[in-house]
Amino acid sequence: MTRIGFFGIRNAGKSSLVNRITNQEMSVVSETKGTTTDPVKKTMEILPLGPVTIIDTPGLDDEGKLGEKRIGQTKKILRNCDIAVLVTIADQPLNHSEEEVITIFQERQIPYIIVRNKIDLAELKEDDNKEFVNNNNLIYTSTIKNIGIEELKNAIGNLAPKEEKEIHLVSDFIQEKDIVVLVTPIDGSAPKGRLILPQQLAIRDILDKHAIPIVTQPEELEQTLNVLKEKLKLVITDSQVFGKVKEIVPEEISLTSFSILMARYKGFLDTALEGVSKINQLNEGAKILIAEGCTHHKQCEDIGTVKIPKWLKEYTKKNLEFEWTNGMGFPEDLSNFDLIIHCGGCMLNENEMKFRMEEAMKQNVPFTNYGTVISYMQGILERATRIINKNE
Repeated sequence: MTRIGFFGIRNAGKSSLVNRITNQEMSVVSETKGTTTDPVKKTMEILPLGPVTIIDTPGLDDEGKLGEKRIGQTKKILRNCDIAVLVTIADQPLNHSEEEVITIFQERQIPYIIVRNKIDLAELKEDDNKEFVNNNNLIYTSTIKNIGIEELKNAIGNLAPKEEKEIHLVSDFIQEKDIVVLVTPIDGSAPKGRLILPQQLAIRDILDKHAIPIVTQPEELEQTLNVLKEKLKLVITDSQVFGKVKEIVPEEISLTSFSILMARYKGFLDTALEGVSKINQLNEGAKILIAEGCTHHKQCEDIGTVKIPKWLKEYTKKNLEFEWTNGMGFPEDLSNFDLIIHCGGCMLNENEMKFRMEEAMKQNVPFTNYGTVISYMQGILERATRIINKNE
């Protein structure tokens, strides 16, 4: 779903504009500066984009220690927006905060629109907006007089995010009628009554290819392989049972994990493969950040907080230190870490994953992910990426 963030200084009229766009009282509106203190989200439909999430954010010029935290929340929203709308005041020149955020839009290649709001109150001269001459992403609006609202909707609708390169989760290296077995453990950490998102995406991608997905638990995998009359094309497993599954699946059958496929799908597999090699260089007391994109309830055998730390200590035979983050809580300063191990990122969009990877690279911190680390420690990384490398 396309994420559209509305940004601007306090009292620029972001919330009023968002209420007009969504045709609902989504955000509290007041003449008092700083009324919006937390991001407010609303799902709606904007053609031709389809379903979108509109996000109203706190002011870019908020003040004080609490204001700094609110600005931090706004910048986190900015990291994973597909389209940005900067709401400015029509008769005021852009200030430093507004110029800074435009620079971020451009650096991160986020399609954006500049709104010159409160046009009903402005007494503009001919040259007041000369900085926007020949700039086709400029819209003039007034929420009081309902000026420019439809034009803004149309501009957003036509500002589709840049096309992503055509990468599928699995279907680009299988054929019609191929059989693909998906190993999905149902244990204490599995969500009740449903499959996790990577498993759902894989099944749908296989079905779209008119191939045949077969879903089983590790305990039934051997029986599943025995009853299949046709040779399997591929087995995809949950990373945490890699060790068990590799002993059951014959070498001639391709084997990989949901997490490795998600790293490829999100565009950071090459970085993950490079980063995982640093495990053998970790020193005593090395500090490792384990980051997850979701905020699920932790179980006693949670993969990120329990299993991976345990396996890493056993593999390296060193006393390692760990920190954990989840959701949007990814730290800005990564310089204290010797390695970052991220989940597959199924709950984060490509912009956010790209931001996290690039921040790690800028700060010279190796960056990898769950499935890559687990297969590396199991000694089967080459096998787990063979089908991918063969089709690149």
